[in-house]
Amino acid sequence: MKTSIQRGLVLRNENCNENYTTDFIYQLYSEEGKGVFDCRKNVLGHMQQGGAPSPFDRNFGTKISAKAMQWISKKLKETYRKGKVFANTDDSVCLLGMRRRNLVFQPVAELKTETDFVHRIPKEQWWLKLRPLMKILAKYKTSYDVSDSGQLEHVAR
Repeated sequence: MKTSIQRGLVLRNENCNENYTTDFIYQLYSEEGKGVFDCRKNVLGHMQQGGAPSPFDRNFGTKISAKAMQWISKKLKETYRKGKVFANTDDSVCLLGMRRRNLVFQPVAELKTETDFVHRIPKEQWWLKLRPLMKILAKYKTSYDVSDSGQLEHVAR
């Protein structure tokens, strides 16, 4: 870490060893890295939210991981010059997500303009235009007059 390496990443499965837990590895690196590097831990995944993944979850995970690896490989080929990777454009840092039934890579710089950082949500929620319909379906006794009539989107195949 004292050489030219700027970052390191440790990936592990929570069930790989009962003694070498994520907390143990984090504490070990934090203690041994004092003065040389700092350490952070981040546990990702839906398993922390409970339940076993469904076949759909497994299939979807496989699809998005394959798409992510293709994107990374393409970016490495595009930016590799003289033994170094130059990832200094806005589209070199992206998030993969669903947009209108499509998997789309969106640069983080673009997401910054669309995010409400105080509340940690998107500034525009697409489903808010469905609220009057939800009230009708729930048989609320209320006025259904809305100031924002919304835009009708037609599905084109």
